Amino acid sequence: MFSYVSLEQRVPPKHPLRAVRALVDTVLKEMSPRFDGLYAAAGRRSIPPERLLRALLVQAFFSVRSERLLMEELNHNLLYRWFVGLEIDDPVWNHAVFSKNRERLLNQKVAQEFFERVKAQAAGLMSDEHFTVDGTLIAAWASQKSFQPKQPPEAGPAGGQDFRGERRSNASHESKTDPEARLYRKGNGQEAKLAYLGHTIVENRHGLIAAAMATQADGMAERDAGLLLAPRLRRRGRRMTLGADKAYDTRDFVHTARELEITPHVSQNNRGRASAIDGRTTRHAGYRLSLHKRWLVEKPFGWLKCVAGLRQVKLRGLEKVGWLFVFGCAAYNILRIPKLRRQHA
Repeated sequence: MFSYVSLEQRVPPKHPLRAVRALVDTVLKEMSPRFDGLYAAAGRRSIPPERLLRALLVQAFFSVRSERLLMEELNHNLLYRWFVGLEIDDPVWNHAVFSKNRERLLNQKVAQEFFERVKAQAAGLMSDEHFTVDGTLIAAWASQKSFQPKQPPEAGPAGGQDFRGERRSNASHESKTDPEARLYRKGNGQEAKLAYLGHTIVENRHGLIAAAMATQADGMAERDAGLLLAPRLRRRGRRMTLGADKAYDTRDFVHTARELEITPHVSQNNRGRASAIDGRTTRHAGYRLSLHKRWLVEKPFGWLKCVAGLRQVKLRGLEKVGWLFVFGCAAYNILRIPKLRRQHA
């Protein structure tokens, strides 16, 4: 049997993914020289990095829970085939081959470059002076049972091991499944779990992500990541504001931010202590406006966890979790930019 209708004709002209694909085409075209160096000169043909990235975007956009299911969906879903660039009779890759090519071709540098080129497509839509920073907990792909002592405990009098009353901490224990994951709890009254932390800085105009990174989970990571990411966004000769919640209200963070010519618009924490933010900052209307805009940083976290599947990552190790988080942030911006362009057309 013959079909005279192409995949291009089957996708409606006003389908939302058309504008998304046009943006992705532009970004991948700019990255083409880097992809040329990723192809092997000999051996079995690998999956083109462009199609690999498109397939991963489909997985994030449509909440496909695994790469095995993604390959199954690509086999019969014409919309997914069109977005990835597969013809209707092209064979779909084996899920194991797809995973191996993804691990070999994609890393933090590729994900960060992809993120930066996507952000460049938002020129004119993002504020370059006012930002908000926050972090979120990313559950690691490791169970509590894998969190075991680094040194085997000594045997008891009866020859067995007595674990009763044993205190567990990151100093004495580590996960045998994912050694880089850390036992961490987000707040008082919450359970401690093996996790990483994802950090984002969003601009205060439309809530697009301006910078992102993942770190190991500890009490200082959110503030340290904020001070690492924020200077990259500051324009030379101009100050910028950086909103944050009460967890960032420490003298070290506020003092360091001011030394970097960043005005910290941090929510005051006056419970049983003196806030590091005083009247020099709070008296300005811009401070109150930054606090009003702070909710924008929560929107990407909600999408990344509920839609893109980053509530618990299926990769192990900080490097892999890092590129996946940055790639997910780029996917969030890719969905938002076409909508904002239509609103400002």
